[in-house]
Amino acid sequence: MKTYAALLRGINVGGTRKLPMAELRQLMEGLGHQGVRTHLQSGQAVFGAVRGDEESLAAELTEAIEKHFGFTVDVIVRDHDYLAAVAGACPFPAAELQGKELHVTYFSAPVTAERFADIDAVAHLPEEFRLGDRALYLYVPAGLGQSRLAAVLSRPRITKGLIATTRNWNTVVKLVELTAAQE
Repeated sequence: MKTYAALLRGINVGGTRKLPMAELRQLMEGLGHQGVRTHLQSGQAVFGAVRGDEESLAAELTEAIEKHFGFTVDVIVRDHDYLAAVAGACPFPAAELQGKELHVTYFSAPVTAERFADIDAVAHLPEEFRLGDRALYLYVPAGLGQSRLAAVLSRPRITKGLIATTRNWNTVVKLVELTAAQE
């Protein structure tokens, strides 16, 4: 059995697009996943699976959510090894920063520098970003809500053809811990 984290994009725990975590856990258990746990109320689930890969598990969960809840939710699934590698490769001094200052955007497919070539990095300082293979590291000293760079990075022309979902550093680290506990 391999351990994964499912990252759900754009869900709400109240109001529209409501997706209660208890129902999500039951839904995932109904798909045959083991040890299903959710983290916070914001769209992270950790689970064990004996079959499938990241893409097929994400597609299966997306379809099940649509059938059960009546709306589509983009889902990215990543295994423990990948999550740990992303955390370990952070180009910023994570131990010296607050969780709200550092974020990772996970992409559904590899990203190249060409997507970001026309962003004037100097104009956004002290905010900065660095690319991984299917991840983007974002340093925003004033937090994500105040970030002009985050707004630029989330424009449709940047994310075209991809699912992208962002997590703060505290959540990045917690998902590594939670997936490791089930390995």
